[in-house]
Amino acid sequence: MRLLFALLALAAARPLARAESHWCYEIQAKASNYTCLAPNRWGEYCQSSHQSPIDIVTSKVQVNHSLGPFSFSGYDKKHEWTVQNNGHTVMVLLGDEATVAGGGLATRYRAKQLHLHWSEVLDEGSEHSLDGDRFAMEIHIVHEKENGILRNKKEAQDPKDEIAVLAFLVQAGSENDGFQPLVEALADIPKPDMRTTIKKSSSLLDLLPKEEKLRHYFRYLGSLTTPGCDEKVVWTVFMEPIQLDKDQILAFSQKLYYDKAQKLRMTDNVRPLQRPSHRQVFKSQAAGPLLPLALPALLAATLSLMAGFLH
Repeated sequence: MRLLFALLALAAARPLARAESHWCYEIQAKASNYTCLAPNRWGEYCQSSHQSPIDIVTSKVQVNHSLGPFSFSGYDKKHEWTVQNNGHTVMVLLGDEATVAGGGLATRYRAKQLHLHWSEVLDEGSEHSLDGDRFAMEIHIVHEKENGILRNKKEAQDPKDEIAVLAFLVQAGSENDGFQPLVEALADIPKPDMRTTIKKSSSLLDLLPKEEKLRHYFRYLGSLTTPGCDEKVVWTVFMEPIQLDKDQILAFSQKLYYDKAQKLRMTDNVRPLQRPSHRQVFKSQAAGPLLPLALPALLAATLSLMAGFLH
């Protein structure tokens, strides 16, 4: 039950007896009117060795041939989702209709919620980084493993992949019509504990890159990025970034607040990078590279030379 609570309230504030024991991000801990636990003081599993997010060093990743394409079900269904400001992020409640399988996952996983991380600085808003470079935002679609899969005794006691998170990096670019209904809903939920319904029906596929772009991704085992930081997450970080207009990105920092008094804007809701701790990061098998332009010319010259010898 504790894991399910962590999943459904991944970034939500827990009611605690003492305000000083409430977890928060660094920007909140530095604010004079806040007394809360910054990331370096988070408890439970948050100081363990297999935490997330991490910097993905692309020169060190290994190709895993079992990491094939995903099978998405219900991702194309339109919904007027419920959206809430939970005091740490914007969370979109997805219900139980969308699932994902394939992609090297052990079984099918059911989508529970979507949330985002961001910053007003357009290269400081993602939690994961690629070769040290961060992005404007990061989107997490959180899935829970469906029941009924057969596991050995050890896996049943300590599953490392109870939760599957699909992570999408966001960079500033062209305006994204698929995200506009969510962006427009932000004005209705400026304070914590507020919720609204998106006015225009949208699907998960409306938010994501084209499906053929979703064949290229990184994979590793890690944790939730908020307390209790359970190390039960199989992470998929997609290589293809989502593009949003700069104004769409900045709307999250400008319209949302961490506090009900609306004194501290909600921004920089990003956990610092964690140690990789000798974990191997894998990548899906990419298509083979095209021949370099010089190579066909070299082949043609070789064939011509061989023809001369034959004569």
